[in-house]
Amino acid sequence: SIGLQNRGSWVRVLLPVLKQEDMFKSIANYCKSCYDELVHKVTWPTRKELTQSAVLVLTASLIIAIIVWLMDIAFKAIMSLVYPN
Repeated sequence: SIGLQNRGSWVRVLLPVLKQEDMFKSIANYCKSCYDELVHKVTWPTRKELTQSAVLVLTASLIIAIIVWLMDIAFKAIMSLVYPN
């Protein structure tokens, strides 16, 4: 069946059918509004802010990787004591 049905009262609601021209107009309007928002409403970071953020992420990733590596070494040492070769 086409449309939505309300099972309680058995009322059938038909969905609106868009003409092809209306569909293309709505897609074009959506693209225009997206472009307008990206150009006029979004605040983009400066090069300095972007560099600082990238360095912060890289540093945090390196610290976490070193901590996981040290934990791996510790667990390996503990397991070698529990299960000797």
